[in-house]
Amino acid sequence: MTTVLTIVAPVFALIALGYAAARWKRISEEGFRGINDFVFWLATPALMFGGGITREGSAAGVVLVFFGAALPLFALAVALGLRLLRLPLAEASLFALSATFGNTVMLGIPVMVAAYGQSGLSLMLGIVALHSILLLPLATVLVEIGRAGRARLLWVVRASAEAILRNPIILSVLAALMVVWLGIPVPEAVVRLCGLLGAAAPPAALFCLGASLAGFGRVGGAWREVTLALLLKMLLLPALVWAGAAAAGLGPLETAVAVTAAALPTGANPFILARRYRLGDARSGATVLAGTLASVVVLGVLLVHFRAALGAG
Repeated sequence: MTTVLTIVAPVFALIALGYAAARWKRISEEGFRGINDFVFWLATPALMFGGGITREGSAAGVVLVFFGAALPLFALAVALGLRLLRLPLAEASLFALSATFGNTVMLGIPVMVAAYGQSGLSLMLGIVALHSILLLPLATVLVEIGRAGRARLLWVVRASAEAILRNPIILSVLAALMVVWLGIPVPEAVVRLCGLLGAAAPPAALFCLGASLAGFGRVGGAWREVTLALLLKMLLLPALVWAGAAAAGLGPLETAVAVTAAALPTGANPFILARRYRLGDARSGATVLAGTLASVVVLGVLLVHFRAALGAG
């Protein structure tokens, strides 16, 4: 328990420091933008590439179990948005994205590194990449259909593909996979450079995450939608992934990584997409904020269990 607290406390302390720095304007918006660009374009891709080329074993089981639960849950969330919340299809699709798209980069990567080390990060590579490849285009297409934009679907698919190909984090994962599959030797200097850059990614990402939370609104009148989205995202999805991991016979570390990734709070991408379409962006932002606060408890409980299961104390 003490070991877990030493993992969780610094993670959320860094988030709180970023939040305080943004609220009290100790760092300018331009300063935070520069830190965020460093994390997105350099530090995190270096961390993911380094993790990919040094990984042990296969992450295929983790990926299959995770998305074997996430995709059906996405469909369920759309149905609940339509039937229970009485939302139009476009907003129901964005609600479903909030209920399935976790903060795998800004929060997930630091938590995996702190709790499960490089091996845990390596197992998470596929989840990080496929999050954006599968869930974001799926939600975007459904939003366009809901807005009677069927004629623009080809444009949406093309724009999504271009965005994926410009994403340095996804490209770093794909590059690492290619290096491993083709057996290309990586110079030690490159490995060390990735290690130096990658070491900066988790703390800087957490600091920027805290700063971004200062811009999200309170739950307000959207408590019903926010509560349901978080129940689906942080309780039902981990339960489904856990059941799938048991059925697939995943090992303790693979199960820990898959379930912990499933329990991560909603990431910023659903909010960004909602703001682009001007559909429920306040609700989506409140989900990000409330979920991040709730993750202190949810992730703490899971890490206590899995660290004990792994014999890490």
